[in-house]
Amino acid sequence: MAELKRLSESRDLTRIERIGAHSHIRGLGLDSSLEARDASEGMVGQLPARRAAGLILQLIRQGKIAGRAVLLAGQPGTGKTALAMGIAKSLGAETPFASVAASELFSLDLSKTEALTQAFRRAIGVRIKEEAEIIEGEVVEISIDRPLSAAAGSAAPSGATAPGKTGRLTLKTTDMETVYELGGKMIEALGKEKVQSGDVVALDKASGKVTKLGRSIGRSRDYDAVGPHTKFVKCPEGELQKRKEVVHCVTLHEIDVINSRTQGFLALFTGDTGEIRAEVREQIDTKVAEWREEGKAEIIPGVLFIDEVHMLDIECFSFLNRALENDMAPILVIATNRGITSIRGTNYRSPHGIPPDFLDRLLIITTQPYSEDDIRKILDIRCDEEDVEMSADAKVLLTKIGVETSLRYAIHLITSAALACQKRKGKVVEMDDISRVYQLFLDVKRSTQYLMEYQSQYLFNEVTGEADGNDAMQS
Repeated sequence: MAELKRLSESRDLTRIERIGAHSHIRGLGLDSSLEARDASEGMVGQLPARRAAGLILQLIRQGKIAGRAVLLAGQPGTGKTALAMGIAKSLGAETPFASVAASELFSLDLSKTEALTQAFRRAIGVRIKEEAEIIEGEVVEISIDRPLSAAAGSAAPSGATAPGKTGRLTLKTTDMETVYELGGKMIEALGKEKVQSGDVVALDKASGKVTKLGRSIGRSRDYDAVGPHTKFVKCPEGELQKRKEVVHCVTLHEIDVINSRTQGFLALFTGDTGEIRAEVREQIDTKVAEWREEGKAEIIPGVLFIDEVHMLDIECFSFLNRALENDMAPILVIATNRGITSIRGTNYRSPHGIPPDFLDRLLIITTQPYSEDDIRKILDIRCDEEDVEMSADAKVLLTKIGVETSLRYAIHLITSAALACQKRKGKVVEMDDISRVYQLFLDVKRSTQYLMEYQSQYLFNEVTGEADGNDAMQS
């Protein structure tokens, strides 16, 4: 009994999804006329910024204009990254969305320009169309002949190969029925998909890939009960063998890696992409252009999101200026929380730490600090996302903490308060739990005050007095 309980616990653990800072974001929360709802799809407040992001979303979906750049500027904790995540969720799975932090570009393995180029190529998708011969029908019967030696369990003599499995597959449509001979690989593929009599399947003749489309409606009464994922489909009509258009979606970076490395596509999994030669990229761009002219491929300009863009230096900004003029450039979305600050690599100061010539290319979307009502709604959403039940009084207190300190600090206290509630064997987080974790974990203001009081006891202290400390904090 204990073994069964342990097994069920392990199965439950595999179904748990990690909860991230923006895992509650489902989209931008816009209606059909691109007006922002007050609270929708995990997004709260920031109505002007979300409306502007909705227009950018339409620009991306049309895919006609390349090389546009958007700056999300605002104070820390005002939802800049959440806006970018909302755009990514609204685009869907087919539109590429590449996200990097500016500090990731400074690596010992790759040059800055190569890292930026790879990020750009990851944000450009290619939809490749090809015709494939497919056998599609309802399975009437599968019979597999196993060799006698394998069935008897007798050992084969050294140097001799054991005979493989053979079998027959009977498929039918509404018009015809055919028996196919099966080899070992096809038998293995059918076994992996758990294909049985009554299933409707599609077999790719070139690759041998088996796709189970569902269960035939005519066999729906074979079982008294079926699982919730069982899909019933009609028996295919016409001939068994058909030509179908198959669409593959890949990014330009994936094509670059496959063509530049000796291990081919395995480099995508190992991450060992290294520097990719310009000649390889030129050949790929030429080939993709040919496919576009022949109608075999379609370019999907995606989105490249660079967070903390003030960390880029003047060389990176010069490269971005040139890269955005390329015909196959994606939509660039960058975010920063800096005001007027130095441009990295120079002694000049500029708004957001971005050179004026690059700022001139940007559409700027600003985010405003959240109101008390917005903070309350965000905390409600996060409590639901983290599966924490909290009393109304505790939420009022947590909202007040969020207004006086920061929204991020208040969100961090949700799980901490839930753990404190579990320790006292409670089910609903109360005000006492919030107060307890508030005393245990300091926010920035209280931590700074503590440092000012005990600064003389810290090593390498550079603050000489209380007045100097206050000036340092204000600057």
